[in-house]
Amino acid sequence: QLQLVESGGGLVQPGGSLRLSCAASGFSLDYYAIGWFRQAPGKEREGVSCISSSDGSTGYVDSVKGRFTISRDNAKNTVYLQMNSLKPEDTAVYYCAAGAQCGLGPYQYRYWGQGTQVTVSS
Repeated sequence: QLQLVESGGGLVQPGGSLRLSCAASGFSLDYYAIGWFRQAPGKEREGVSCISSSDGSTGYVDSVKGRFTISRDNAKNTVYLQMNSLKPEDTAVYYCAAGAQCGLGPYQYRYWGQGTQVTVSS
């Protein structure tokens, strides 16, 4: 079965760091772009970052540029989101998704994980 599982979320203080993992099973990450999305209570799901399946090109929403880094380890069939300099505004449930191409819109992604909670608070 095709599945994505997020992990690495938790509670962190402002300015802290967290690394999220998105582990794929049932399919190879080599053939998919992976996106990270987040949804805060009462807000729409927002595209955060993505990484392509081919040349490894990446994209980021402006609010996380310079703070977040997406990467992939095809040998482990896993994509990571390194989050540094975290802010309270980053608090959300973070989801990873697999699709045909890298983009920050959700509709092109076919497979989704269940999400992991990230809370940034003092």
